[in-house]
Amino acid sequence: MTKKDSFPDLASPYLTPEPACDTISSESFLGLTLERIIDDTGEMHHLNQLICQNLEKNGGFTTPEAYFSMVQPILDLLESEIRLRYCPGMTKMSVKLIVQDWIDGEITKLQKG
Repeated sequence: MTKKDSFPDLASPYLTPEPACDTISSESFLGLTLERIIDDTGEMHHLNQLICQNLEKNGGFTTPEAYFSMVQPILDLLESEIRLRYCPGMTKMSVKLIVQDWIDGEITKLQKG
């Protein structure tokens, strides 16, 4: 994915609506990894906030294995959410909003519980 094709930064004051042709085909979506989607959406920092809050709530971790056993379920749920909500022809911004919405919902659950 080129810089031109990357997801727009929502913090940009110059954000303009996406052209109608800026969609993700089913074929290219199927080839994307979760890591690539998170990188391209610019949601890594946001996802990291969720992971840190989850780790803090669960008492931290002592080994790399313990870290991955806490983080992997979060990543699996996010990937499932994206695959569940993705529809052919969605724009890149729509995928970004799916990721943001899910992370925000999980952070809210952590803060309430």
